[in-house]
Amino acid sequence: MQVETMGSLRHILVVALLALMVLVWVACANIGSPEGGPRDYTPPVMLRSTPLPGAVNFNGKKVELHFDEIVNIKDQTTRVIVSPAPKEQPIIRAQGKKITVEFQDDLEPNTTYVIDFTDAIEDNNEGNVIDGFSFAFSTGDHLDSLQVSGMVLRANDLETMKNVLVGLHSNLSDSAFSTLPFDRVSRTNSRGEFVLRNVPAGEYHIFALRDVDNDYKMVRTEDIAFLDKVIVPSASDFTSQDTIFTFDHRIDTIMTAVHTEFTPNDVLLSLFNENFSSLYFKKSERQGDNKLLALFSTTLPEMPTTRVLEPKIYNDDWYRLETREAQDSLVYWLTDSTLIKADTIRLEMTYQHTADNDSLTLKTDTLTFAKRRNTSEQKQQEKVAKEREKREKELSKLEEKLAKQVQEGKDVTDLEEEIKDLRDMLKEKPTLLTIETNKGTTEITDSVFIKSNSPIGRIDPRGVHLEIMNPDSTWQAVELPTMVPSNQWDIYRYVAPMTLKQNSDYRLTIDSLAVTSIYGIACDTVRSTFKVKGEEEYANLHVNCLGFEGKAFAHLLDKQGRVVRTVDVLGKFADFYDVLPETYYIMMVLDANGNGRWDTGNYSQHLQPEDVFYYHNPVKLKKFSDITLTWNIYDTPVDKQKPEEIRKFHPEERDTKLKKEEKKNNNEEEEDDEFNSNGLLNNNSYSGDKYRDTKAARNAR
Repeated sequence: MQVETMGSLRHILVVALLALMVLVWVACANIGSPEGGPRDYTPPVMLRSTPLPGAVNFNGKKVELHFDEIVNIKDQTTRVIVSPAPKEQPIIRAQGKKITVEFQDDLEPNTTYVIDFTDAIEDNNEGNVIDGFSFAFSTGDHLDSLQVSGMVLRANDLETMKNVLVGLHSNLSDSAFSTLPFDRVSRTNSRGEFVLRNVPAGEYHIFALRDVDNDYKMVRTEDIAFLDKVIVPSASDFTSQDTIFTFDHRIDTIMTAVHTEFTPNDVLLSLFNENFSSLYFKKSERQGDNKLLALFSTTLPEMPTTRVLEPKIYNDDWYRLETREAQDSLVYWLTDSTLIKADTIRLEMTYQHTADNDSLTLKTDTLTFAKRRNTSEQKQQEKVAKEREKREKELSKLEEKLAKQVQEGKDVTDLEEEIKDLRDMLKEKPTLLTIETNKGTTEITDSVFIKSNSPIGRIDPRGVHLEIMNPDSTWQAVELPTMVPSNQWDIYRYVAPMTLKQNSDYRLTIDSLAVTSIYGIACDTVRSTFKVKGEEEYANLHVNCLGFEGKAFAHLLDKQGRVVRTVDVLGKFADFYDVLPETYYIMMVLDANGNGRWDTGNYSQHLQPEDVFYYHNPVKLKKFSDITLTWNIYDTPVDKQKPEEIRKFHPEERDTKLKKEEKKNNNEEEEDDEFNSNGLLNNNSYSGDKYRDTKAARNAR
């Protein structure tokens, strides 16, 4: 009986344990979706559509695309584009596994339409993107099938430009770009690549446009690119062979495949901005008794001429001009006391401004500058004046008291001390000019400088003394050349045009009154010591630049891509002397007009922006090194030149991890690459022509 009871109890416990396990499993299953398994790297796949891809004689107004998983459309306003552009934007929605495109107006007859999603479609869970997805159909009995592809780079720094419109015009007149919408249009992807699909046969001009106002037409303030050559889309077939071997490495089968190549497929468009801005006078302002501001909308091509109308009496040399490098802001520092004291100053100014036809013409205005004091400043001045008046009255009373006590023969020591303190408080304290100069450690590329907090009027060379320390620790005088402004815009900083001796200690003494401002305010005595570094602390870099003719200059860039040094390319060499040891990058500009700066393009003048090139590797300089490298600027494809470390925009990976793994495991044949991922000009023989309608690499197959 006891044995049966024990057996029953054991049976009950087993059943209870199983029930508990089931409950736990159910509870866990209800918490959420089970996790685990490999990550999904595959983009969505379109299963079916209405109409069918490439359908002809379509007369509907709604397109439906069905996918194998839930999809989203990312940034559809900037990434999805319909070509040719309808008058009203279609309504594009993602609903579960379906995307619908509803047209708001009637479609044109006998026209091929392309809905270019670029890289806007992604799956809902992992964000895997369908790269370069588009859908085409025709309202006639023929589907256009040609293609044009290439890349858009920013002209001044070779950055890849994403979400930029690229369009074709069959109207070959210059005005089409600014007056007509594109015949066929697409957008660049995250790598700056574009494909214009389903293009009709014909001749075209091609453009890129950062379309700020979304009208598919250029205005002069927008970023643009253009090709002066006419392009003619074409297609040709070529064959490739793939050999299948047996396990013992004998030929089993030779398979021949036919491919279609669409050209041109290496169009390079250099995006630039004309930097056009209407030039006009914005405002005038009297910023103090001695400062007049004249502000313009943009850079002045030349300085205005001015004439004082009121007051009538003034010196010819009545101002010092301060401007900045942009030359759109002019500050007139008044040096004539009559003008400074005047309540109102009237100037006649003649300057250039933009007329209605966008040309520059001369215009003359009368500007009025009136003294203005803000309330707080006026209250402060009144407070100071009242305080001074109070102390002057107190001093007068104390002086009367002193005279009386002296007559009475009293001890006036304390009273005299009190009067002295009060007189010191009432004394006008002299204002001194604040001076900065060399101190601490100075680079060998620097020179002696003097910088003030007010516009410098005069530096007396007799009051500025430079000395160098001898090996026996004695000081020896050094002749200091006449100091000059550090640049044409600077009225605060002067430098001595001289080379300082390396590994040397210097002492600079500026006597009091040696430096005065334009208002006669002088400096106090300034003494400073500084040490100049030695050449062993620096490196020299010599770049032998090949492959071009004409003038050029080179920039040395730091790790942030900022310009550290600029030199002219002389005799094919760009020489950077006395550079601090660091990792640098090299950029070169073909200076077509020889003005020493990069110049943008101009569409109406058919002027392309000046060409820019990057040395494709970083250059690491060490102390006391002298390095020479040779650089043919056309050896590396132009879209592969800029080093990744200083790129501002980093393109997304071309292939997902799973696709790469599948290709490796299944030994898949590589897809045709419409973008030429080895570079737009992958035969390492770029001639400088930004358009070629054939590829040497393809021809060499």
